[in-house]
Amino acid sequence: MAYKEFEKERKDLKSIPSLKQILNGSVLTSGLILKNIWFVVWLTFLCFVYIGNRYHAERVARHIDALQKDVKDLRAESITTAAKLMNLRRQSKVVEMVKAKQLDLEESVKPPYKISK
Repeated sequence: MAYKEFEKERKDLKSIPSLKQILNGSVLTSGLILKNIWFVVWLTFLCFVYIGNRYHAERVARHIDALQKDVKDLRAESITTAAKLMNLRRQSKVVEMVKAKQLDLEESVKPPYKISK
């Protein structure tokens, strides 16, 4: 019984391909590969999916970086525009613009008051 187990282990060790068999391609025609051809095809397919997923993730990351840069630029532009608008809304600036455009408007001397019923 022990001899049969030893022979079986010896055959299993022989089934491990050597470097020479790998380099000359005889491994691809061995029974081990041919028995598991669908598994090899499945592994190849998974490798392609993995590579494609990685390229897609890198492309999405580059797109996100570009959008973040655009948001940063637009936020800076928004702050600049809001500051210019605040400057134009000041009472002294409004008076200057009215005088520059020669409109017949005068600044009120009386403060505003609340109308009650």
